[in-house]
Amino acid sequence: MNKTVGSTLLVAGTMIGAGMLAMPLTSAGIGFGATLFLLLGLWALLTFSALLFVELYQTAPSDAGIGTLAEQYFGHAGRIVSTAVLIVFLYALIAAYISGGGSLLTDTLPIIVNRDTTGKVAVLIFTLFFGAFIIIGTHSVDKINRVLFFVMIATFVMVLSLMLPEIKLDNLMAMPIDNALIISASPVFFTAFGFHGSIPSLNKYLGGNVKALRISILVGSGITLFAYILWQLSTHGLLTQNEFLQILQQDATLNGLVTATLTITQSSMMANAVKIFSTLALITSFLGVGLGLLECIEDLLKRSFNINAGRFSLGLMTFIPPIVFALFYPQGFILALGYAGQMFAFYAVVLPVSLVWKARRIHPNLPYKVWGGKATLLIVLVLGVVITSIPFAIRAGYLPFVVG
Repeated sequence: MNKTVGSTLLVAGTMIGAGMLAMPLTSAGIGFGATLFLLLGLWALLTFSALLFVELYQTAPSDAGIGTLAEQYFGHAGRIVSTAVLIVFLYALIAAYISGGGSLLTDTLPIIVNRDTTGKVAVLIFTLFFGAFIIIGTHSVDKINRVLFFVMIATFVMVLSLMLPEIKLDNLMAMPIDNALIISASPVFFTAFGFHGSIPSLNKYLGGNVKALRISILVGSGITLFAYILWQLSTHGLLTQNEFLQILQQDATLNGLVTATLTITQSSMMANAVKIFSTLALITSFLGVGLGLLECIEDLLKRSFNINAGRFSLGLMTFIPPIVFALFYPQGFILALGYAGQMFAFYAVVLPVSLVWKARRIHPNLPYKVWGGKATLLIVLVLGVVITSIPFAIRAGYLPFVVG
């Protein structure tokens, strides 16, 4: 039971992070009504796809990674494709979290040579300190995540208590400045429900207990959805659309969100509470996704190349590429999340649907099956492909860019 609670908090903590913090940045132009629609729809889609992995793990060892699952049903080619997409996705997420963490930490450090150098030092401090917990192992991540999660929730309650009384109905009734922005924003919202990269780590931690994994996913994602709705209600209700957009056009980072809060409310207490919450949310996400990436690399080396790498070596392979990205693209928070959304749509929807489609033919009598037959799987597959194509449509000019 203790591990189930820890796993539930890891699910929620992984999601309540950079994606959540990017939501006000990307949804400033679409209004609360459209934002609520996106939240409910994408939560249902991604909780469904996460439960497909639970169904699949009934047919595999508890320590199997996603690449091993894919190889089980689609051979070596399945392992190569799934592992490549997963690693790119997790690297993009980690890069976004490190960029965001560095952005928030920069203002708390004394100026070192200049602001650019200070930002680079902040990126390194953030990664080295919190990356150490990931290198130590899942048990270490579980312990620190529990502490940070409860502090984060306490801070979130404080933020809401300050923001909710100040919301204005007129702000909530704001319509999208461009309806196409709803589609453009969906990959970042999609990524905000992204904890799927951590499912192999959770399954291994729970010893292959399917019921415990299912409870962790359902309760953890439910907590997240509730928090997202309150967060969006607060930010959309508090911040007028035009002022918010103007501030974000000057600084489309997490600091921009804090600045917008301070400028509009003139409350340093509220701005500081938002900043503390943002920092804690980033850290809990960083821990969950970093653990998933490290164990994905470990699974790849062990099963494909018969290499048993040590945790320190795995840590270097996990963190050096995203550190390089964060150092050279300090404003790359939304950029990295957009690419992560693209990869995630394949990994979290297309891949599990394909695997379950084949698994149900081979194992027709599994004890646990996710609700819905072939028609449901096809609908989910189409939605995944559509969301995957959105960044291409944005870059081609068919859809508008979101803020940032």
